[in-house]
Formats: sequence, C-alpha cells, structure tokens
Amino acid sequence: MAHLPCCGGFACVASRRVRQIIARRATVWVVAACAVLAGGGVATASFLGTPAATTARQATVKNVTVGGGGAGNAAAAMPQVAASPQLAVMPKSTARAGASRSGGATPSGSTTAPASAGSATCTNPSFVTSAQYGMLNLAPYFVYNNMWGISGYSVTQTLYACSYSDWYVVADMNNDSGDGHVKTYPNAHRDFDNEPAISSLSSVTSTFAETSPGTGIYEDAYDIWLNGIATPGSTEVMIWTQNNGQVPSGSQVATVTLDGRSWAVWRSTASGNYIAFVADSNFTSGTMNLLTFFQWIIGQGWMPSNSTLGQVDYGAELVSTNNVPATFTFSNFSVNAS
Repeated sequence: MAHLPCCGGFACVASRRVRQIIARRATVWVVAACAVLAGGGVATASFLGTPAATTARQATVKNVTVGGGGAGNAAAAMPQVAASPQLAVMPKSTARAGASRSGGATPSGSTTAPASAGSATCTNPSFVTSAQYGMLNLAPYFVYNNMWGISGYSVTQTLYACSYSDWYVVADMNNDSGDGHVKTYPNAHRDFDNEPAISSLSSVTSTFAETSPGTGIYEDAYDIWLNGIATPGSTEVMIWTQNNGQVPSGSQVATVTLDGRSWAVWRSTASGNYIAFVADSNFTSGTMNLLTFFQWIIGQGWMPSNSTLGQVDYGAELVSTNNVPATFTFSNFSVNAS
C-alpha cells in the first residue's frame, strides 16, 4: 500500500497486536526462567523477542495477517509528529503478586537510564525501555512501547513509566518519505480476559489525561478491541481525542453526538471492521462513557448485539516529529466496567 496515515487497517493493526501478545508471552518466559534458577535448577529460556520465536508465536494466532497495513487516505503533505532517545532496561521485579516487568530486550541485569524531561509527575520512573516491543506488565494493565511500524524508517523511542497511569515517551522520527506511515503506538491498555458481553454491562468508563507537543503528525486516541483482539471477526474502535494532521482509514460515514461531544465517524471494512470517532474539537483529558459508543455501533448494525469487550488502549499513533525529540506525556488512565 502507498501509505499508512493511521493504523486503521486490520492487517497493520493485527501486526501490532500480535507483537503485543508476543511481548506479554516473553514476560511469562522470563518470569518462568527466573523461578527455575531461583530454585537452584538450570533453565533454558526462549525469549520470544527473537525472530525465530516470534515466527512461532505468530503461527499460533488464528489466521492473522501480519505485516503490511490497511487502507488509508492521508495526503503526503500531512503535518508532523514526536521524538526520543535510546536504551533498554529490565527493572528489578516487584514484590507485587502476579506482576512482572520486561524491557523486551535485556534478559538480565539493569541499566540506569538518563533523566529525561517530559513529565511533571513521573520524575523517577521505575521502568524504562527503548526496546521495540518493551512492555511493563501490571496485569490487567500494561504499558507498551509498541514500535510496530519502524521497519525501513529512522525511529528512536524510549518509554518511561512510573505506573500504567503515569508514563511518557520521547520519540524521534520523520515523514521525509511523504507516505504518512504510522510508525509507533505507545500506549497503556487494560485487557478483559473474560471478554464480557457488552449487553451484560451497565457501565464502561475510562479516564485519561495527556500532553502532546503540538508539532508533527500524530493523534492521541483510544484503540478498543471488541469481539476478540485482532482476530478474524474483531471490531476495532478508535476514539480520537486529539488530532494533529492525521486522517482515519476508510471514509466518513456519519456525524454523531455522543457523550456530550460531536464526532465525525469514519468506517472501513476493506480488511476488517474498523470504526473511528474523530472529535470535532481536540481535548486532552476527561472521563469517557465508552458504553455509549459501543451501543451506538450496535444500533447501526455494524456489529452483532452479542458483541464482547476484549481490550481498551489509550496512547498516541506517531508518524513524524520533524526529526527532533518530542515528548508525549500520559498522566491519567483507567478503565472500569460493571
């Protein structure tokens, strides 16, 4: 395809979600290996970040097309985006039951990261990574560096996290090729392993707060997976809260007022069911009534009434930072469903 203005197509989104699954599995293998060694045994660990292991993991994901990207229609003349340094850290594990941390690159040891301006609240990050798929696991929440689309481009990005609701990235990339290709989607997300039926929920809300540089090509957005996560039959719902020069995939099919705001609704079914809500006016924080978006989509007949909730992400899709380091800060994030 000529360009990727956003990660709206199923193929490109599947690619980044497969990597997300891979990164989580890598965390599990690291923890398992450490447990064996702690008991005095010998462990042979296969870190799933390696090409061979990655291929094996992708083969277990049902019919997901990996690589390439979905259709999009952003012009080559699009604006600009954000920037960052480079290093990878595996922080010390915490005592918190069920929690593990993986930088996605360094299987042992730790590195002291240089301080980086960018967050008024996360001044002493406990997790730092420049690994392509570095992930902080605080299940059911995760913070993910997710540099899924960097092949063939000059990109650096480092993620600094104090928690899943307090983190930032420093990224450096460009759109010199003019193709509008999305290169990274750093995000925090919550997984719903039991995938509850939307019809069984009386409330699905999320809070967020972000600060973006205002230069480059990017959007800050929710990326929500319904009816599975990047599997055949999944529906991807994006909610763009701040847009700086991006265009969703597909075409605009409606304008609707939901949760007290007006949204342009874009849809593409070329390679999966993709729906994007783009706010008429940018806003950088708030509490979102996500259930109203799901119910509206069901009411349009765009997905079945028995649809389920799989994952809610919030982060920034980055295309360019005009070849200068730029900081994207996220100071609030939570998802509640009942």
